Amino acid sequence: MTHSTFQQALDAGECFLFDGSTATALHDRGITLQRGFEECNLKAPDLLLAIHGEFLAAGAQVLTTNTWGANRLKLAARGLEAQLADINREGVSLARQAIAQQGSRAWVAGCIGPLGVRIEPWGPTSFDEARAFFREQADVLLEAGVDLIVLEAFGDLNEIHQALLAVQEIGTLPVAALMTPNEEGQALFGAEPDWFIQQLDSWGAHLVGLIGGNGPAPHLRLLEILKAVTSKPIVLQPNPGLPRLVDGRLIYGASPEYLGEFARRALAAGARGVGGCSGTIAAHIRAMRGAFRQERAFVSAGGGFELKPHEQPQPEVPFAYRSRFSLKLAQGEFVHTVELVPPRGMESGKLLAKTRQCRALGVDAINVPDGPRAMARMSALATALIIEQQVGLETILHYACRDRNLLGMQGDLLGAAGLGLRNILAVTGDPPKLGPYPLATAVFDVDAIGLVNMLKRLNTGLDLGGASIGKPTSFSVGVAANPVAPDLEREKHRFRYKVEAGAQWAITQPVFDADDLFRFLDFTESLDGQGGLPIIAGIWPLKSLRNAEFMANEVPGVHVPPAVLARMAKWTRAEDQIKEGLAIAQEVIAAIRPRIRGLQLSAPFGQVELVAPLLPKREKE
Repeated sequence: MTHSTFQQALDAGECFLFDGSTATALHDRGITLQRGFEECNLKAPDLLLAIHGEFLAAGAQVLTTNTWGANRLKLAARGLEAQLADINREGVSLARQAIAQQGSRAWVAGCIGPLGVRIEPWGPTSFDEARAFFREQADVLLEAGVDLIVLEAFGDLNEIHQALLAVQEIGTLPVAALMTPNEEGQALFGAEPDWFIQQLDSWGAHLVGLIGGNGPAPHLRLLEILKAVTSKPIVLQPNPGLPRLVDGRLIYGASPEYLGEFARRALAAGARGVGGCSGTIAAHIRAMRGAFRQERAFVSAGGGFELKPHEQPQPEVPFAYRSRFSLKLAQGEFVHTVELVPPRGMESGKLLAKTRQCRALGVDAINVPDGPRAMARMSALATALIIEQQVGLETILHYACRDRNLLGMQGDLLGAAGLGLRNILAVTGDPPKLGPYPLATAVFDVDAIGLVNMLKRLNTGLDLGGASIGKPTSFSVGVAANPVAPDLEREKHRFRYKVEAGAQWAITQPVFDADDLFRFLDFTESLDGQGGLPIIAGIWPLKSLRNAEFMANEVPGVHVPPAVLARMAKWTRAEDQIKEGLAIAQEVIAAIRPRIRGLQLSAPFGQVELVAPLLPKREKE
């Protein structure tokens, strides 16, 4: 936080991580619904200080006061209306105290929720009466010194309008107006999301958005609709999935990692604020904070880092001069690469023998995966260096974000550049739960998009803080693509970001159906108006029916069509299944070759002889 007011931060284009549910945290500490959460501001201030402190420690930048139900009508139902001013004032004070105790910089948002009654034209409470109730609460919050007001979890558009008018009558602080939609995105009485967001925008809300609902997925789906109708900053604060009642407690099933993924996707898609509603605890916010750092550090329009005046970017090495692999792509040559996984132990003799086979077959480079399927193997960086030094064949180093923080990644990449490795395939990496070490910690400070931005920055001679590293690196930067991703729109969205970040070529997941690839190529070729990035298609020659079933069911991101499985199932003899697998691969290659720039051939179980028939015959010297 470098700005003195929330409005200044908003005008500067900053993004904000809101906190989670104070009510959920109080309930987890034994405060029942019958007692009332807002009364805890006066009766259990230590609980509130602890909860605010947990959210701050998790990375929250905006603390909402424990005042959601602290309006006169809701307090009167518990006989607390005479304490309205004290409850709201103390709610602000506790948030401020928690910030001071943590030594943090954070904004305090005065929280105002619905009145709990129907207002006209659907109920007996008039607009004027509703506005007066909201103004009474807002007046105390503003006097107590909040940085902004959050109108939270409204279903009735008429009611939130009166709350917004009430705040505007007594002050000029920024106001976030957040509606609670159903799964289809509608508010109360069927108000469509594009309509109610347009209304909030026109009524002068500074931030607009959604809170609660049925989990993160609907919020992400609705984000594109909201962006199309408003230029105001959008805030998304979902529940962590639908709750279920277990032993008298509401349990929300979405994991912190799932909320972290939601935050990544929301920020990448243009949201300016993320956070959580009922069921969201500090662990969820911590996971979202990791995604928050990642997206805002690397996907933001400004690149995420402020350059020091005396340390300006240097010109990048032209693409054609970065490696032999880059030169061939720059000259329009068709490239062939083979994927060989690092050894399980420290002995590399068998791998080097296979690499020499590939060199004899005319392969242009060896793809070296980095911990595929979250398996523990020799370092991909070390493996690539051994291959290049002992065989003299270029490698494409797959570099995964899973296992390193920002410092470690920068050190690895500078080390790779110093050792002469030039071709990097930036990948996010499979989560540990896919492999034999499901309890291993995944770092994910950045994902593949952030990694591409990091490589781009190093290629201009600057580290992550904007300081000079001296001579720029000269990485040839590639990314992965999945033409058959379950969420293809998200895949396209992320691929566009990768291109904007600086990707120069891409390798796809194994392709078993030409039409699937063509649909994705139609998209990639439209990105820059010049034919798109060079696309290198992944090809996996199936060795057996069992191999095909494993690929179809066990390998993330791979789709084997039922027709391919049926073809493999026609044969019972192993040699016939191998021939059929090669025939399928050859047919796919023949169909896609005119529209791609190269092939990545995966050697099943490291058997290079299985990919040899897929390579062009090399002329005898």
